[in-house]
Amino acid sequence: MNSMLLAAEDLSMFGHDPWWLVVIKAVFCFAFLMITVLFSIVWERKVVAWMQLRIGPNRHGPWGLLQSLADGVKLMLKEDVIVKRADKVVYILAPVVAAIPAFMAIAVIPFGPAGNEVSIFGQRTTMQLTDLPIAMLYILAIASVGIYGIVLAGWSSGSTYPLLGGLRSCAQMISYEIAMGAAFASVFLYSGSMSTSAIVEAQHDRWFIILLPVSFIIYVVTMVGETNRAPFDMPESEGDLVGGFNTEYSSIKFALFMLAEYVNMVTVSAVSVTLFLGGWRAPYPISAFWEGANHGWWPMLWFVVKVQLLLFFFIWLRGTLPRVRYDQLMKLGWKVLIPVSVVWLMLVATVRAMRNENMEFQNIVLYVAGAIVAILLLSFVADIFRDKKEKEKAARDGEEPPAFDPMAGGFPVPPLPGQELPPVPRRRPRHERELIVSGGPDTMSDGKEADDA
Repeated sequence: MNSMLLAAEDLSMFGHDPWWLVVIKAVFCFAFLMITVLFSIVWERKVVAWMQLRIGPNRHGPWGLLQSLADGVKLMLKEDVIVKRADKVVYILAPVVAAIPAFMAIAVIPFGPAGNEVSIFGQRTTMQLTDLPIAMLYILAIASVGIYGIVLAGWSSGSTYPLLGGLRSCAQMISYEIAMGAAFASVFLYSGSMSTSAIVEAQHDRWFIILLPVSFIIYVVTMVGETNRAPFDMPESEGDLVGGFNTEYSSIKFALFMLAEYVNMVTVSAVSVTLFLGGWRAPYPISAFWEGANHGWWPMLWFVVKVQLLLFFFIWLRGTLPRVRYDQLMKLGWKVLIPVSVVWLMLVATVRAMRNENMEFQNIVLYVAGAIVAILLLSFVADIFRDKKEKEKAARDGEEPPAFDPMAGGFPVPPLPGQELPPVPRRRPRHERELIVSGGPDTMSDGKEADDA
């Protein structure tokens, strides 16, 4: 069907629920996020402990399942400190600004079909709080607002390291929001809609992870950067910022920042399931032989399972990859993700335009593959000539580049591309060093002397 026809989606089934049913749905969305967060924290600690050959939480509740609840109670009972130099109003509001937008995006996520599939207290309704013709733009806007909480927290603390963490989060958000928007745009082109329920409906025969694999990979990388999770947890990298934007926070305000991080994990996972993994639809082997798998309450089960698999992916990354440097993070965002996402978006738009002109699919594949090969070839030739010119210029000048002094400004500065650090003095090899032992060679005599003393 032509994408222009799909743009006029039918959302008439939304907005007719009685007020009490809307309240029930809103409470369910909030409870779903909170319970998933409590489970995810315990699951993360268990999985990382298993990866590191440790036991993990095993004290509170059966198998340690109540550890998250115990941590929440502990944080609420800790002393709530407000630092002296803080801007008190902004300092208190920042955790709230970070936490509230994290809950709002779930309102347009479909847990089931758009029709009146289920009955709640005798009222037939959809398994979604609401939907909008521009639901995905709403999600992008909400994700952008949540960053203000981190930025304001770093600024209002009146301290250097939280300020650096807040600025890092702002730069990180800008870098990864552009690539994320381009990944969304590819889905819009194929589904012909920005409505979440219409996007899931467009995946009835094939999930978009098969049609748009590059968009899925780009979004997975950007959602890790958006949630400030390892290996992209620059705003709170305790290795070089003490603790980042939340250094000066304690008690319930610190708990709100942690809650916002995990709720954002659940939200971006739900968005990824909706856009690329068929949403609430059952996987292929199940839907092939079971006709009722996508009806009733069953779609909610498939949706939750897919979200949990993506949450496990978050945990897997944290337990596997080390934190990247900040310059590597920025280079990945601006020099890799954004160019690749823009080029991919142009290819997807070209394919859609060709299909709208009723061109054969084989010709489309041929044209797209030829264009990709041509671009790769041109970039390869350009790199060869660029390296050749640089080598000729260096040989013609016959001068070595000036030495880079990282301490010229009074504090260490990383080198720019093309600059090299001076050689670092190293210790002599081990075989050239002599072993210096304090006391006698017999360690037992040391112990006897200590006992005699």
